[in-house]
Amino acid sequence: MKFGIIVVVVLFISAFGAHFLLADPGSVLIEFQGTYYQMTVPVLVGIVVALLVTAWVVRKIIVAPRRLGEAAGRIRSARSGQKMTKGMIAVAEGNLARGEKMLGRAARTSDSPLFNYLQAARAAHLQGRDERRDEWLRLAFQETPEAANAVLLTQAEFQLDRNQYEQALATLRRLEEDSKNHVHALALMGQLYFKLEDWAALGEILPRLRKNTQIKPATIEMWTVRVHKEALDGAADVEVLEFTWKSIPRSLKADITLLESYYKGLMRAGLHDRAEKELASSLKSNWCGPLVRLFGLVEATDTTKQLKRAEGWLKSHGEDPDLLLAAARLCLRNELWGKARSYLETVISMRPTPEAYQEYGALLARMGEADAAADAYRDGLGMVAAKPLPAIPHIEKE
Repeated sequence: MKFGIIVVVVLFISAFGAHFLLADPGSVLIEFQGTYYQMTVPVLVGIVVALLVTAWVVRKIIVAPRRLGEAAGRIRSARSGQKMTKGMIAVAEGNLARGEKMLGRAARTSDSPLFNYLQAARAAHLQGRDERRDEWLRLAFQETPEAANAVLLTQAEFQLDRNQYEQALATLRRLEEDSKNHVHALALMGQLYFKLEDWAALGEILPRLRKNTQIKPATIEMWTVRVHKEALDGAADVEVLEFTWKSIPRSLKADITLLESYYKGLMRAGLHDRAEKELASSLKSNWCGPLVRLFGLVEATDTTKQLKRAEGWLKSHGEDPDLLLAAARLCLRNELWGKARSYLETVISMRPTPEAYQEYGALLARMGEADAAADAYRDGLGMVAAKPLPAIPHIEKE
């Protein structure tokens, strides 16, 4: 529409000008370096128009290669986009080999091949082709060096998924050298140290992990508890144990897992009387099964007093199988076989466990009931075995 209006206007002006020029063509005299050129106005106008047309044509010829290149680039980009889309569809439909091939081809003609290479690497990873996966990642880094972090993170995720922990650790450490405290890399590092059970390394990065918004607070707390637990379990003497316990935040000192490890550390160091006293104090405010069972394992100096304390708790916790098991063990230490048997049989009737059967079998063997002891041991082993254990036939003496 706009072009048509311009043509009409130009024709109108040309016709109007031609009317006057034909009536009186006029004359133009041009002097250039001592030479005179004389021509009519229509001839001058024709020369000017010819020059303008020539300039327009020359310009078009000059920019034509660039325009053709741009057009070809748009065509290649469109085809590359189509290949990428088809490749993504193939991968989503489970045709991984075909999808990987199409994504790789699309990357070669794409203006931004990073995404294609990363998706091709994913397709190779899903096929278990780790060498091809790493080659696609290498090409991604080579084509887009500024995306090094994205490539390394993708590689680390693939390695973690394949349980290639040592390789993943090397990849993440390389990334940390360039981008310290990278949020996602730090989260992956925490996961990796937890899987490797490298509690010392996990403990070192815990302060940074607590500031990481990608990790749930519950996960951070679980990792923190595990780090402190391993430190308590590994304490070589009471001094190290005390130092480790003091370093634990006050908010975690009521955690049952950490309390159990701490009291076991006291027992390991031979401080049974102290462990018995502190356990009793903890149970007054925080009654829980693990600590109750642990109370029955403490070898306090005054075993009679310890048993009386446990039996005193039975008045308010008489249906607690953990307390009954602890009382039975204390009876065994006081050589009260009949009472111990009664407690153990009550525990087994309420909540049979392998450790209850083990204590019961040992008691029966001590009391000379070999067959009943064998049955108790077999029942206990049957609770932890994949299949029930058959009864051991008696060997008759000839």
